Amino acid sequence: MPKKTFLAIIILMASTICGEAQELNAKVTVLANQIPTTIPRKTFQTLQTGLNNFINKRKWSSDVFEPNERIQCNFLINLQSVVETDVYKGTLTVQSGRPVYNTSYLAPVFNFQDVDITFRYQEFQPLEFNENRVAGTEPLAANLTAILAYYVNLILALDYDSFSPRGGDPYFQKAINIVNSAPDGRGIGGWKPFDGQRNRYWLAENFMNSRYTVVHDAYYTYYRMGLDKMYENEAESREQLINCFSMLSTLNTESPNLMVMSFFFQGKSEEIIRIFKKAGPQDKMRAAELLQRIDVTNAAKYKEELK
Repeated sequence: MPKKTFLAIIILMASTICGEAQELNAKVTVLANQIPTTIPRKTFQTLQTGLNNFINKRKWSSDVFEPNERIQCNFLINLQSVVETDVYKGTLTVQSGRPVYNTSYLAPVFNFQDVDITFRYQEFQPLEFNENRVAGTEPLAANLTAILAYYVNLILALDYDSFSPRGGDPYFQKAINIVNSAPDGRGIGGWKPFDGQRNRYWLAENFMNSRYTVVHDAYYTYYRMGLDKMYENEAESREQLINCFSMLSTLNTESPNLMVMSFFFQGKSEEIIRIFKKAGPQDKMRAAELLQRIDVTNAAKYKEELK
């Protein structure tokens, strides 16, 4: 075989492997309806394209994901104001889902809105991230990619946790490393404990705090032992879900008002109600009692629907 032909085949194989290796199938949307029209709309279209490439074409782990294994996720950046020239403030909504075994159902795993997003962007500005130098050379420019990298690692962490006990540990560690090395400067928030009670710092801290390790057990129990087994044995699966709620109830009693508690239940109430609607009276009652204590936002819904 000619040398050039051999090299071409190797390059093609390598590109195929790399093409299948990415972990995420992410859709990034940038909304700029509240930004003055004096700023060209093309700027935000370019940003959106750049961020899609940044997340989807970057290798975030050492594992190889087949195309059908990629994690489905959405990032919605809603720009609300111009702080100064080329500096924008807004919110970021992050969602991810996980397929349930033997079904076509995608169960919600990650559903969170970050309300403290500020960054500098000029059209065609390189979107770079180096986990060894998170703050980059200019904090406001680096803040956007640092935030996205943080959430990518949390998405990976929770996905791994849902398939194997403590499987997400390396990615929770990466997330806390980003928090500890995050960009710092005027207008940048969400990375410090004093920036609020529900921010990036506290979410990572809760997942990494050794006092709250039961949260990781709860994720594994809910998804792998509960949802994934539903096809085989609904009664046993519901028992595992009640076990998950019981773990979280104990944690909530010992450490009330943790951010990770409300985070766990975000987007899950309808799913839980559908599952327990089919349960017997005793399981309905047990689930409803636990859920009203630990998912206070939806307490009235559980009380009404799980009679």
